[in-house]
Amino acid sequence: MKKLSFVLGLLSLTTLSIAQDSAAVKFARTITAEDLKQHLSVLASDEYEGRETGKKGQKMAAEYIRAFFVSNKLNPPTKDGYLQPYDILFENPTDVSLRLGQHNLTYLEDFFVFGSVGNYTTYEGFDFRGYGIDDEKYSDFTNDKEHDVAVIINGEPKDNVGRSLVSGKVEAGPWTNDRNKKKDVLLKEGYKLCIVIMPDFDKWAGMYGHYLTQEKTKLASKKEENVLPTIYISEKTAAKIFTGKNSLEKLNKKLLKKNRIPTFSETILVGAGVKGGAKKGQAENVLAIVEGSDLINEIVIVTAHYDHIGTEGEEVFNGADDDGSGTVAVMELAQAFKMAKNAGNGPRRTMVFMAVSGEEKGLLGSEYYTSNPIFPLENTVTNLNIDMIGRVDEQHEGNPDYIYLIGSDKLSTELHALSEEAGKEYGLLELDYTFNDPNDPNRFYYRSDHYNFAKNNIPVIFYFNGVHADYHKSTDTIEKIDFEKMEKISRLIFHTAWKVANADKRPTVDVENDFE
Repeated sequence: MKKLSFVLGLLSLTTLSIAQDSAAVKFARTITAEDLKQHLSVLASDEYEGRETGKKGQKMAAEYIRAFFVSNKLNPPTKDGYLQPYDILFENPTDVSLRLGQHNLTYLEDFFVFGSVGNYTTYEGFDFRGYGIDDEKYSDFTNDKEHDVAVIINGEPKDNVGRSLVSGKVEAGPWTNDRNKKKDVLLKEGYKLCIVIMPDFDKWAGMYGHYLTQEKTKLASKKEENVLPTIYISEKTAAKIFTGKNSLEKLNKKLLKKNRIPTFSETILVGAGVKGGAKKGQAENVLAIVEGSDLINEIVIVTAHYDHIGTEGEEVFNGADDDGSGTVAVMELAQAFKMAKNAGNGPRRTMVFMAVSGEEKGLLGSEYYTSNPIFPLENTVTNLNIDMIGRVDEQHEGNPDYIYLIGSDKLSTELHALSEEAGKEYGLLELDYTFNDPNDPNRFYYRSDHYNFAKNNIPVIFYFNGVHADYHKSTDTIEKIDFEKMEKISRLIFHTAWKVANADKRPTVDVENDFE
């Protein structure tokens, strides 16, 4: 009898597994190119004004997504409803002033800033710290700190044939690609402001002109820890204070002659920062849930950011791919899981679907959520993040059936194996891990909302189609979206989410994340 019971038990489990797989296929098919297009036609229209965080278009998009959740009878995450509001501050970079000695400088012509630089402050001088590198093979920190301002050169020092004096290679290394390495050294040394000399200043000013004149947005609740205000100046600007024996030309000659650039300190007035205060605002994340059954307290959260970069003059940055495509995928995934539950095939774990704002401003919405979670982070087993799935990048021209996966193996080998299994069973897509390399100079792992979950030791998968010529331009519009591709990727994500939601155990965190 025991043997017969065991056999019957196996048959029962097999039948259940087959039934689950059949249900997954059935409900994945409810995600269609037509439905994705219907929603994206609204969210990526000019009427939504580029969905800039804290502005009218973002509010309109939040309401559209909330109304969709309501119409599909998805439950809100709290008694307060579907929105998680958070306070933000706006800081206009063109209000930043920079004075070096007697020179009052002009924004974008002489200098620019990324991020926040705080209130206007004056300093009595600066320390020139070469390239800002402190490495076993090369260090610019042989002199004592004298002032609170550090001036450094972007990049790495090179020899006569263009090889880095740090790595010995022609290719750029971590001291160039990892913007935090120099910052961490300068913070450790006690510096309060960093001024970076950019040899390719004009290129950066031209390439990122839209961002460089946009209001900078930050969380009002965020404590400014380990932040080093940074201002970027041109070589022409640097020449105003680097004179005589310390001219950039003479310093570079000494570098080539001695494989070391001289460092020095200068006592002059340095004034930098915003004159006046930051303006207050508010943004919202939009969430809905499909409750689980026997594992109801364990959470699988699916995210995409619905904000974009707004308008510039008459131009509207619609953000059809970035990230309207991911947003409407989350909406359709939520609907599919709700339909499954209504049909008696609901997930074992609770599914949370979150449209995130503030991503384009520095992952603000996901940072706020992970700092103020509605569901305990220790109960959150996986984050599946969708950011740009509607286009084809240059590397895959003529072959749209691919998706880049980033981060799937960085915390959990089990999640990676489950993802691979879903890809093989249900995919018809190439799973491309090109950008999963920790040394990827694009650093995509750090650049979307999954990263705030990964930082909290929650296994993640980031779904991404790569950048294209319309990335962050007003030409990222709906007529360029491949909705058949979006349908395939969204269905793949559904199957992966289904497997995570219904597995007997949560993905084990068994890898120490090798990214910083």
